[in-house]
Formats: sequence, structure tokens, C-alpha cells
Amino acid sequence: MARGDRRVQGLARVAVVVRAGAAPLWWLGVCAAGVGLLIPGLTGRRIGVMAGAALFIVAVAVVSYGRRKRYTALGRAAVRAGKHDVLQDRAVSVRNWRRGHRWWLLLASLVALLTSFAVPVAGGMLLAGCGAGLWLKAAWLGRREREGDALLWVRVDWLDARGGRPAGKAVKAYRSTGVAAGDAAPGGARRRTAALV
Repeated sequence: MARGDRRVQGLARVAVVVRAGAAPLWWLGVCAAGVGLLIPGLTGRRIGVMAGAALFIVAVAVVSYGRRKRYTALGRAAVRAGKHDVLQDRAVSVRNWRRGHRWWLLLASLVALLTSFAVPVAGGMLLAGCGAGLWLKAAWLGRREREGDALLWVRVDWLDARGGRPAGKAVKAYRSTGVAAGDAAPGGARRRTAALV
């Protein structure tokens, strides 16, 4: 959208959208892996744990490094947010992502539990690895935001129907603001308020 376009646009923090799925995937994965430890499975627990550890490492690498070039390109081309842009609260972005993905999360956790009857722990470790990868990607975005002294935002109507994909094909460009804008710190975590003296 051109800089001079004065239509009101809702903006969501890129790092918040990325980070929104980290906690659910991590905890669902940890719970599924814990239950998997109680099931001997076809391969046995030892092989299941080894396979799970390998899947965890692969998932962390793939998720955390996936599409970094696209994020970098969009970040470099970011234009300054205008006074007519409305910054979406962190809680709203997280809620939209989690509501939009709730059935996918439920299905993924069910599949992780069912795979424990074949390969114990492995499915849960894969889910947990995806969650850890999202945390690392959000942390990477936070470092870029601190280095550039600017927070990155994406138009809400360019996100997919489930409130995700902040670097998808529909996203044409990011907006930027100062690091004090919004209620989330660089990287998408809750902003810590200064203690009253």
C-alpha cells in the first residue's frame, strides 16, 4: 500500500504472530512425550527416545531457520507506520492465532499420542521441537528489531484466515514503528513495565 494511503489499517506485530504458537506446541509436545514414556510401543522406549531427540533437533532447525530470507527482505523494505494505522494488542494477536489453529493443535497432539504406540515419545518431541523453533525464530526477529531500532508490523488483513503466516504470499510489505510502540517487547514477549519507585 502506498505511503500516502490514509485508510485505517490494523497492524499485528510480526514477532508476536510467530511466537503465538510456540507455547501451545511446546506444552502439547511435552505432555505427549511424557505420556509416550509410559507406553512401551513397537520399537521400545530407548529407540523412541532416540528417534524423538533426532526429530526434535530437525524440527528446531527447520522451523527456526525457515523463510528467514523472506522475513529479512520484508523487514528491509518496511515503511513507517502512519498515524492512521491501528496497532493490535499482543493479547489479541495471540488469541486470534490460537483460536484459528485450535483444531490443528488438537489434531497434532492426538497424532503425537497415537504414534507413541508405534514409536514412544517421538511424536511429542517433534511437536515440542516445532514450539522451540518458533521461540528461536521470534528471538531472532527480536534481535533484528533491536539492531534496527524498529518494531516490525504486518497488516492484519494480509494474515491468513487463521491469523498466521506473517511472511506468506499475501504479505506485500511490513510497517515499522519505534521500539516503544505497542505492548510487546522486541521478539514478541510481554513488555515489562518499569517498577514504580
